[in-house]
Amino acid sequence: MYQHKLDKDIRCPLEYGLEIFGGKWKSRIICVLAKKDVLRYSQLRKEMGNITDAVLASMLKELISNNIVTRQSYDQIPPRVEYSLTDKGKSVVPILQNICKWSGVYHREDSDNTMIQCRQCDYNK
Repeated sequence: MYQHKLDKDIRCPLEYGLEIFGGKWKSRIICVLAKKDVLRYSQLRKEMGNITDAVLASMLKELISNNIVTRQSYDQIPPRVEYSLTDKGKSVVPILQNICKWSGVYHREDSDNTMIQCRQCDYNK
């Protein structure tokens, strides 16, 4: 895993928020988990579409370390692991929905290329 040469110097709450849920995949993972509640890794991967296993695993680790997503493993055969949003993760959903609503006004894409989750989102209309 890439190691930053300098420690992050986050001085602004907005920078903190964007670090936590910004980027291409984190907000999508949060939105999928908000809609589906609890998902196993393979179900989440399927819902995400074109994300690689390495990227999904990395994003989940970051979201877990920031207490946005929780990972529940069950001691059974075959092993079962489920992911869901924490209360902190659920609290960011309205913010992402507002961003989506705002973006829907200014950004229109061909609906064939829009993610399945975005087509189902009430805030993107």
